[in-house]
Amino acid sequence: MFIQTEATPNPATLKFLPGKPVLGSGTRDYRDGDAAAESPLATTLFAIDGVTGVFFGSDFISVTKEEGEWQHLKPAILGAIMEHFMSGAAVVEGDEQAADAGMDEEFFEPEDKDTVDTIKELLETRVRPAVAQDGGDITFQGYRDGIVYLTMRGACAGCPSSTVTLQHGIENLLKHFVPEIQGVRPM
Repeated sequence: MFIQTEATPNPATLKFLPGKPVLGSGTRDYRDGDAAAESPLATTLFAIDGVTGVFFGSDFISVTKEEGEWQHLKPAILGAIMEHFMSGAAVVEGDEQAADAGMDEEFFEPEDKDTVDTIKELLETRVRPAVAQDGGDITFQGYRDGIVYLTMRGACAGCPSSTVTLQHGIENLLKHFVPEIQGVRPM
């Protein structure tokens, strides 16, 4: 098994590509070992000293570190991922359909449904694929008074350039297609 790695815009996060599906659908974002109890792989990764975040996408794993150099952490992470996939164990135990469980309920006024549908379509077709390339994900949380509220996860959470991405890239795109949007804010 050959696992590729890719740098992300967040220097504290590295993207691992095992060459096999990671999740059937959705994503999972773990910020500590306790939250990762449902995932044997995430639990193993959190046992590596220095790992502070694990994010699973459809075909990648993003790992976030607190300190230390990647050259010291990378071999242990690669070994844990390889061993897990070679064992044939599930990445997440239980209901795979609950992939985005724990996300807050969406909020918006019923009269804004058409606007929200357009926002979600733009996020799904134009934004999320690009963000996934960088080892993260972005999800719609709400729309109120012309402001779109989004959640950034994986490599995007805590990335030094996430504010620029939100306010210049995503906000400009959404404003172009939906003129009533006044701004974009993180949740």
